[in-house]
Amino acid sequence: MSDGATKTRRERVRAERRGPKTGRRLRPGPTAGFAMLPWLLLGLGSFSNLVQGETPNPWFGAIGLLVFNSLYINVVFRAFHPSARHSRATWGALAGMAVMTFGLGGAYGGSWLLFFPLFGLACGTVLRGRHLVLVGAPLVVAVAVVSAVHDGWGAVTIAYGTVISMLVTAAILALSETVVELRSTRQELARSAVEEERLRFSRDLHDLLGHTLSVIVVKSEAARRLAPRDMDAALAQITDIESVGRQALTEIREAVTGYRDTSLTTELDRARSALTAAGIEPVVRQSGPPLGPRTEALLGWVVREAVTNAVRHSGATRCEITVDGAPGRVRLVIADDGRGVRSGPADDVGADAGTSTGTGTATGYRGTGLTGLTERLAVAGGSLDAGPAGPAGRGFRVTAVLPVDPTADTRPTETASPTESERPA
Repeated sequence: MSDGATKTRRERVRAERRGPKTGRRLRPGPTAGFAMLPWLLLGLGSFSNLVQGETPNPWFGAIGLLVFNSLYINVVFRAFHPSARHSRATWGALAGMAVMTFGLGGAYGGSWLLFFPLFGLACGTVLRGRHLVLVGAPLVVAVAVVSAVHDGWGAVTIAYGTVISMLVTAAILALSETVVELRSTRQELARSAVEEERLRFSRDLHDLLGHTLSVIVVKSEAARRLAPRDMDAALAQITDIESVGRQALTEIREAVTGYRDTSLTTELDRARSALTAAGIEPVVRQSGPPLGPRTEALLGWVVREAVTNAVRHSGATRCEITVDGAPGRVRLVIADDGRGVRSGPADDVGADAGTSTGTGTATGYRGTGLTGLTERLAVAGGSLDAGPAGPAGRGFRVTAVLPVDPTADTRPTETASPTESERPA
């Protein structure tokens, strides 16, 4: 391993080690049990009584004070670890604290009653929601009764201090946990947004380049065939190649910024040109009301993908594109009379098609072409089916169905594109 690689690995390990510490520093509120330790100063009055000999049975009080403080420290430190906070050991420590608190407070009274607010604070570090209510309500009643026996109306102060210490501690820690969860959710949403944008860009780039490069290759082959006998026709093909290249640059820029709006009419015109250049007779029929921008864009992607596969792999002589609009939905069918689906070695575009025409594998692999289109149409409430167009697996048909965009114009239209107007290849 080189020195540079070793240095990079060491820096990554250091960053991973620093990561959790950085996350704890960014967390609001207490980050560890150390923040709860200063509250143990409430027990100084009891300790003073022991030292001054004002407590009966001092050994019982000293052992009780030691056990209570030990259990308190154990509980508050375990409370900041989610897995340990809900463990049986933590609940057992809380139960032990309850026994010691009521035992010392009930036996001695006076300054020993301040262990009740300390116990309430420990409960607040562990309990949340329903458990806080189920434990807190009877606890406050019991504290009030025990305190009233020793301190009369002073029991109100002890009971109030217990409930406040418990509720405020639980609220602060719950808020801290919520902020951490929100930050984690925000980071996850940011990662999801980045992944979604990457997926959008990869799909657009695949659809754009796959179609454009196929058209350029087909027109280049046509220009090479025409050059020896008809230079004007060859130059026309070369001019089309230049136009397609310039348009591709524009579309790629628009895809990068996310503002590309595919037009069905434009894609149908390009499909006619690409099919004709490949020696495939195009037949385009379009009927029904005008479509909304979103519907046109989705159907434009379907036309682009299906025609690209037909040009590259079908070996067809005829390709029919039918757009049939209705009040509630629009149906697009692209069918050719080519070789259909046959198993064999998959190349770049054939493999993308998956069940598409030509030499792409008929089963198993299905790339970003038809898969991406299926996902796009499903999000819009539509569907896409692809399979053989005729018996014995001959030909190939792609059928897309989409609901009509409610923002579309409802004026009916009827258009047809005769093949006589197409330029021969």
